[in-house]
Amino acid sequence: MALKNRPVPREPLPDADVHSEGFRQTREARRSALIEDYVELIADLIEDGNEARQVDIAARLGVAQPTVAKMLTRLCADGLVSRKPYRGVFLTEAGRKVAEESRIRHQTVEAFLRSLGVSAETARIDAEGIEHHVSAETLEAFRKAMTAPR
Repeated sequence: MALKNRPVPREPLPDADVHSEGFRQTREARRSALIEDYVELIADLIEDGNEARQVDIAARLGVAQPTVAKMLTRLCADGLVSRKPYRGVFLTEAGRKVAEESRIRHQTVEAFLRSLGVSAETARIDAEGIEHHVSAETLEAFRKAMTAPR
């Protein structure tokens, strides 16, 4: 019998408080994912060409410019970006910190997936979602697994 066809025995449900914490963390990750994606992209655009413009952000995220404008207003209010008329979007110190933390998580997840034999393109795409949901403990386990002798 192939492994993929074998049913996995279900573990008993954890205590309600423990169970709800997992769902709370997932909801929080969903809320922060969009912010992290924008801030990380802005950092990448700035590094690539010294400017992040609303039109470029919209094109790279595959969304309409009004959607980007709304998010940029939120990011400004949150103190993560600043905007200059007729220029572009710039990260504040807090925004740079969020971008760097997100980039490190993304690179770690992507490298781990690649170490498992996942193709570069699939690893890049999958890491884009996983990076927001992975805990510091799991990231550390990924790093250890990648550096462990084989």
